[in-house]
Amino acid sequence: MNLPSDYEFETGDAVEASLREATDFLRQCLSTQTEAVQCHVWRGEQVWVKRSVSARPRWHFWLLGLLARAVQLPALSPVPNPGGEQAVRTEARRLRELAARGLRVPAVLAELPEGFLMEHLGRPGQHTPSLAEEMNAYTAGDPQRVLDLFCQGLQATARVHAVGTCLSQGFARNLVRCPDGVIGYVDFEDDPQASMPLSQCQLRDILCYVHSSAVYLLEAGQLDAARAPWREWLARRAPHMRGLVADSARRMRWLRRLPQDRRWGRDLQRARAAWALLEG
Repeated sequence: MNLPSDYEFETGDAVEASLREATDFLRQCLSTQTEAVQCHVWRGEQVWVKRSVSARPRWHFWLLGLLARAVQLPALSPVPNPGGEQAVRTEARRLRELAARGLRVPAVLAELPEGFLMEHLGRPGQHTPSLAEEMNAYTAGDPQRVLDLFCQGLQATARVHAVGTCLSQGFARNLVRCPDGVIGYVDFEDDPQASMPLSQCQLRDILCYVHSSAVYLLEAGQLDAARAPWREWLARRAPHMRGLVADSARRMRWLRRLPQDRRWGRDLQRARAAWALLEG
């Protein structure tokens, strides 16, 4: 249907007015918000404002960085994150890029140098659980559910790679379940592609996901059962990626010597479980 030109102008005006309103709301929130990320209500909908903050030590990368140096795996090296306004620009840009590729990420509603406004991936007032939260919750009561969730995370990672891109931090905690069941992606303060080739970035996604999820399989008694779907999933990857994963598993083989006793801490159990799954 051909619409009159004045309709197009009205529509454009409405979009610009909405953007101005969102930007004004963002500016107002930034003037009082002290937290790095905070929930707000705009137009009756739940939204989030992420403001610029100084770069902070990311302790969850401590063990991965140690592993990267020990086994010479550049893909596991922490990606530089300068924080501040640059991190804001990076995350807003990456969210728009991933949305343009058809991936489920929070829509950026407005952006200023000091922060940006984004939508909530869930229903207003309801928490959008991550796969890590769900797997952890089911380890004791529903082991099969843990295995199913693990497989869903693998497929969600594959969807990102299939459209020619990567995540920033491919941990299970950054894969969230939207109300319609679709897996969404969050947390893009850094851009791995700025410091390593895409193939290494995608390998990084796989290793980070396995590293963050295998421990739940172990605790649910599903690590052995996960080997078959893991091998099937890996077999559908490109030959060069299969080779990179195999080389990573070989380099990490010394992890089998880590103690299995939980008294040594969950981080060691996480690393050991990850290698056990990667080895297949």
